[in-house]
This record gives sequence, C-alpha cells and structure tokens, in this order.
Amino acid sequence: MRVTVVAGPDPGHAFPAIALCLRLLAAGDRPTLLTGVEWLDTARAAGVDAAELLGLDPDDSDDDADDGAKLHRRAARMAVLNAPVIRELAPDLVVSDVITVCGGLTAELLGLPWVELCPHPLYRPSRGLPPIGSGLAPGTGLRGRLRDSLMRALTARSIRQGDRQRAEARLGIGLPARDPGPRRRLIATLPALEVPRPDWPAEAVIVGPLHFEPTTAVLEVPPGPGPLVVVAPSTATTGTAGLAEVALQSLVPGETLPVGARLAVSRLGGAEVPVPPWAVVGLGRQDVLLRGADLMICGSGHGIVSKTLLAGVPLVLVPGGGDQWEIANRVVRQGSGRLIRPLGGDALVSAVTEVLSSPRYRAAAQAAGESVSGVTDPVQVCQDAIR
Repeated sequence: MRVTVVAGPDPGHAFPAIALCLRLLAAGDRPTLLTGVEWLDTARAAGVDAAELLGLDPDDSDDDADDGAKLHRRAARMAVLNAPVIRELAPDLVVSDVITVCGGLTAELLGLPWVELCPHPLYRPSRGLPPIGSGLAPGTGLRGRLRDSLMRALTARSIRQGDRQRAEARLGIGLPARDPGPRRRLIATLPALEVPRPDWPAEAVIVGPLHFEPTTAVLEVPPGPGPLVVVAPSTATTGTAGLAEVALQSLVPGETLPVGARLAVSRLGGAEVPVPPWAVVGLGRQDVLLRGADLMICGSGHGIVSKTLLAGVPLVLVPGGGDQWEIANRVVRQGSGRLIRPLGGDALVSAVTEVLSSPRYRAAAQAAGESVSGVTDPVQVCQDAIR
C-alpha cells in the first residue's frame, strides 16, 4: 500500500506523522511524508521518504488574524499546489493531519480515499460535552447540563462561520460545498485522555499515541540518590515561556527538592541558561529519560503528556494556549498530576513537592498508560479504509 502522509511543520503534528510513517514501513507499506522543510532531513534519517509540503508560507491573500480563513482558505490554495505532487506519488491512500486540511482536500481533488490523523483526543463538538478547550468535565444534573447547553450555544456561531468558510474554500477549488469528511479518523491518544460522548463518530478509531524522537542523543543525568525530575518546555508557539528557567532557579536539591535530586531539561532549542551542577539541559531522547524519571514538568502538549503517561510517570502541568488547558484538566481529573497557572517559582515548588510525596499520582499515571492496551493498530485502520 502506497500512502502519502501530509502534516505541517509544528512538532506536535510533524512528529506523529513521522511515527505513523515508521509504523507503515514496519508493516511493509510505502509511505511518503509531505511536511515542512525543517523536518525533511530528520524524517529521511529515520528511513522515511519525505518531500516539501508546498504553500506553507503565507501569501498576500492570507488573513492570519482570522483562524477560519487561515485554516480553510490557505488549505484550499495548498491543495491546488500539492495536487501534482501527490498525483505523481500515486498513493492508494492519503493521510491528512487534522489541522493540515489541505491533505484531505487534495485527496478529494484527485479522487483518492483519505483518512484524518488527530494527534490528540477527538476535539470535534459534541451534544454531550462542554465546548472543547474549556477544560470542564461534562456537566451533571440539571444545572450542569444547562451550563453545557449555554456554552455550546455561545460557540455555535463560530462553528457555523467556520463551516461557511470551509464551504467557500471548497467551492473555490471546484469541490462540492458539502464536506463528506474522511473515511476514518485516527485518534492518536490514550483512552484515559478521552471523554465519553453520546455521539462518537462511527469513523473515529482510537489508535494510541504516535511518538517520534527527533534525536538519537541521550542526556547524561548527573549522579545522585534522589528523584529525577524531567522538564520539557512546550514546543508550541502558544506554550508557556520560561518554564526551564523557573524550574532551574526554584528547584534546588536539599532546599526545595529532596537531597540528591536531579533535573534534566529536554528541549529542542532555546536561549542559553545557567545550568547548576545537579542539572543537565539539552536535546535528548525523552523516552530514555522517562525510564528513570520520578516526575515530569511540562507544558501540557498532548505529545509529551501521553509519552509521560505511557511511562507511568506523574506530571506537573503548566499549560499555555491551544489545547493545552483542555489536556491539563483531563490529566488532573484522571489523577495523574497537578496543574499550575500562572507559572511561578512558589507554585511550581508546591506542586512538585505534593506530586513527589504522594504515590497516588504515580498509580494514576500507570493506570492511564495501561489504557493503551485497548487501542487499535493504526496501520490496520488505514488498510481497512481502502477496502
């Protein structure tokens, strides 16, 4: 099976796409990744054929102040640009990242089957949930259900506007206004991070998190008998700034951390920071760090949160924008961690102390990780989509 996987350059979307390509390769399929140029060499080094996704840079017609226009109008333009590329690849299936909408549009233009890759829980609106992004649990009782209904009504106008913008963009490139949607949706998350809903789409399948390590380097953790605390600042542009700096300044072994504790700050890049002797800072494999970790401090992106839970490690979450508030609150309700906002040294120390001292957080994290046993193989879902 030849598969073209389309994803933008944000690490939270490009890395799961690379991980899916590796799963397809292992199954004997032939994937090609279309993504931003910054990850082409990384994908190729991992053994994945990769090419540039055209049209990622905005042009004069794009309105980045309007999220709907940014998502749909640019996607339509990119679909036209990338159609010759995908036609030349002659895939049996196109996999399109959930926010890289052009992949699905291109597949429709070419008459190809396609599936959607959601590298996080299902965020589609539901008649049984409060609006996604609120971080709220579904309301219970009359007052709770009324609250959710009112909140859904307040967001319905924006949803309708987005639907109109999508229809206009589709008509502009010769597609029908009505969006038929993908044949399948790969929901690449842990069941423990999902929320039950009465209107789960028939085409949506939970396939478990898709993780990719962009490096082979392993950070050398300073020796010590105390707990290992891993810090992973957000890779998203909407993430909380300064997490590494605050952690390095406020978490001190023998003062605010147990004697012999160590810190490992794993990040893709950033400004130089003073590194105390009990810490290490740099780009290193997070899966290796998590094998010996006692706690993760991170910005609540789905990738690092699900990776941490798979390792059975509890969290202290410092959410930024985007879906991070939603993810963080789901983790708190599940019992695997604490949430702090805004970021501050005292708040961070308090949360870290509580999570390290209470075994219930680790027990909940282990239970969340074990929920992966109930997921479906994403390669099998892709194969089923073209039968």
